[in-house]
Amino acid sequence: MTGSVEQGISQTHGNTHILHFLVRFPRPVETLWAALTTPEGLAAWFTSADVLEPRLGGAVTLRDLGSGRVTAWDVERVAEYTLEGGGRIRFHLERDGDRGSALRFTHEFQGGVESEPRWRARFERLLDVLEAGA
Repeated sequence: MTGSVEQGISQTHGNTHILHFLVRFPRPVETLWAALTTPEGLAAWFTSADVLEPRLGGAVTLRDLGSGRVTAWDVERVAEYTLEGGGRIRFHLERDGDRGSALRFTHEFQGGVESEPRWRARFERLLDVLEAGA
């Protein structure tokens, strides 16, 4: 089984942009959770987490995106980071079959800094990182 990055959906409401992706991984939720919620995991495919307190209300600083708070935290299910200037980044995990995982991703932000192709490339990198660690 291989992973896949399904077509992203982009919406704009005034100055607010919302990107959605569904990404399927041939790895269990537990493996994917670490890639989304630890400084080492995030640095391997996305960006360095200079600060990451893994709990609801914890501080988070993602390099080049900004600082903020953990605004949702449900272990092995939901991690959401809300950053000043970087918007709201939400990772929602679900089991997908016997051994796989599905990531429902949302990035809500102001302005036009992020893009669908940029996030697609990040998720493809995450698939590669998880495959290499298999």
